[in-house]
Order: sequence, then C-alpha cells, then structure tokens
Amino acid sequence: MGPLAGIRVVELAGIGPGPFAAMLLADLGAEVLRVDRPASSRPAWPTVLARGRRSVVVDLKHPDGAGLVLDLVAAAAALVEGFRPGVAERLGIGPDACLARNPRLVYGRVTGWGQEGPWRRAAGHDIDYVAVAGALHPIGQAGGPPVPPLNLVGDFGGGGMLLALGVVAALLEAGRSGRGQVVDAAMVDGAALLTTQFHELLAAGLWREERGANLLDGGAPFYGVYETADGRHLAVGALEPQFFAELLRRLGLAAGELPDQLDRDGWPVLRERLAGLFRTRTRDQWCELLAGTDACVAPVLGLGEAPAHPHNRARGTFIEVGGVTQPAPAPRFSRTPPGPPSPPAPPGAHTDQALADWGVDPGELARLRAAGAIG
Repeated sequence: MGPLAGIRVVELAGIGPGPFAAMLLADLGAEVLRVDRPASSRPAWPTVLARGRRSVVVDLKHPDGAGLVLDLVAAAAALVEGFRPGVAERLGIGPDACLARNPRLVYGRVTGWGQEGPWRRAAGHDIDYVAVAGALHPIGQAGGPPVPPLNLVGDFGGGGMLLALGVVAALLEAGRSGRGQVVDAAMVDGAALLTTQFHELLAAGLWREERGANLLDGGAPFYGVYETADGRHLAVGALEPQFFAELLRRLGLAAGELPDQLDRDGWPVLRERLAGLFRTRTRDQWCELLAGTDACVAPVLGLGEAPAHPHNRARGTFIEVGGVTQPAPAPRFSRTPPGPPSPPAPPGAHTDQALADWGVDPGELARLRAAGAIG
C-alpha cells in the first residue's frame, strides 16, 4: 500500500534526520529494512521515528558485515545513511562500493555540513546548521536574542525531509536512465533553502535584518501571538486587508479609531489595543468567536492538545501506533493511500526472517550468526 509500494530501501540506522527520512519513505509504502548495530540500545521510551520498518542487526565492523550490506544493496532501490563524511567509505559500504554492486542504486546521505566544504568533518547540531544558513538570526522577539526553532528547521525540514525528497527524485530519474547516483542532503543547505522567500523579501527591500520588525516575524501586530485571560495564547494571522477587517469586525473594533494596518508607526498602539482585548477572555472563549473564520485566528495548542482538536480529529492528522499517539503519514493520496505504520521494532527483531526475505539463504544466515556478523 502507498505510492512507494515495491520500492526496497536499506537504512543504516542513525539518529535524527536519517531515521526521519526512512520513516517518511516507509510511511509512503516503501519496504525499508533498518540495519541496526550490535548491542544497539534505543531509549526506554517509544521510538516513534523507527515505526513502519523491520530491523536486522549487523556488525558493520565485522569482516562479513560490509559484504552482507552489499548483498542487501544488490536487492534494493535505495540506501539512506547519516554518518559523518568518510565513515561509510571506511566501513566498505560507501557509494563507490554500493554502486559497483548495484549501478541503479540511489545512495542517499544526510549530514549537517554536507560531503564537501571546509567544515564537512566538524561536529555540529541543528542549532549550528540553521545559524550558518541564516535561518536562526531572524527568529526571536525584538531586542532579544535569536530563539532556536526546536530542531525542526535543520534536522527534520532541512535534513530528513530534504533527503526523502532527493531519494524519491533520484528514484524517478533512475527509472528513466537505469543509473543510480548519490544524493548529498546537507542540513545547512536545506535550512538555507527554507529561507528562500525571505531572501526574496530582503532583495525587494521588504525585510529588515532586526528581529521582530517585519510582517512574518511577530513585528506586525496582526501577525503574532497574544496571551489570553487564562495564560494561554492565540495565534493571529490576519495579514490581508480583508482578513484584518474581519478580525476587527468580530472583535468589535472600529477601523477608523485605530492606526492604519500597514502604518508601522502605529503598530505599537494597535498591538496594545489587541493585547488588552485578548486578555479579557480565555483562549477557548475567543476560539468560540474567532476560530475557523476568516479572521485567521487559531489556538496555540500544546503537543498533548493538538491530537484532540476537532479539525485534526476529523482529518485523522494524528493516529495511535503501538499505544502511542503520533502524527499520521502525510501527504494524502487519492488512489494509493498508505496503510497504517507498524509499531517500532526492537533492534534485530527480524534479523533472520528479513534477511531471508531479501535473498540470504539459511546456510549463509547460520554462518554469519556463528561468525558474529549478525545478531
């Protein structure tokens, strides 16, 4: 089930963006085989990012480990890995070795700094990549420091999702040419790509470098977050004139008694009026009046609240897998919808069966286990 049904992918287990990319491919129907390391220990809590795929344990440092991965590669359409540059090559499972075994293979790799460049071997985390990409500087309140946007922009949006897109694009091309290639997904590149619109606004003279001074960074009083009487918050996004007018109408405010919407000098006055008004009712009371209308107002929901919101419930935006509530696979497909993902498997839970399904004969399985190459 799913548009990627029939596509086999080898995942060399890692953390963060690599597993997220593999999860996305599995969510869309690909058969993803996760290669975990011996004595691999996952957290005691449910590892949602590992959903939807089987796990085998292979010792990549064992003399037979690389050969087994190459055997899997021979039966796969793609491989994804998130090692530092050079690690896969040292293990004998880098792009040259894999493409020699399977010339049609799409070899997808995700790193922070990319496979080239002076920082390619340096350690880093999401906050470093988004900082150098220019994506961190604009986020934060006026007069305050930049605020890390969780690790959504680098690890997951700029890394894992970019890798999944790159793998799918390369698979389409391989279907035409019969030739595979390497997909180099760097989180610094992906985070920079996500800022494209802001470079457009900057070039047009419509963006200021200081934080909290622009239409989309909380500087505009009609595009921001307001506290309500119960200490919760509302998100207001009434950018267009007609939506701003609808907001004022529903709030009972007369436009003629307020500064013009785009009068920056009047923004402090407008913000003060809106902030004072929103503090007179609770979040949910305001939602009864405003949510779901063209006033462009929505409640700011916590992670635990979001699955229960009526719109999310109606769409099935969240599902339960293995007793854990989590986001559902996306996007939606009219003809080839994916099935529900299976719960995350413990490392090595499917070693014998999965390797057999991928063409490793029983005698070789027994030899590999006796030699300590698999677990």
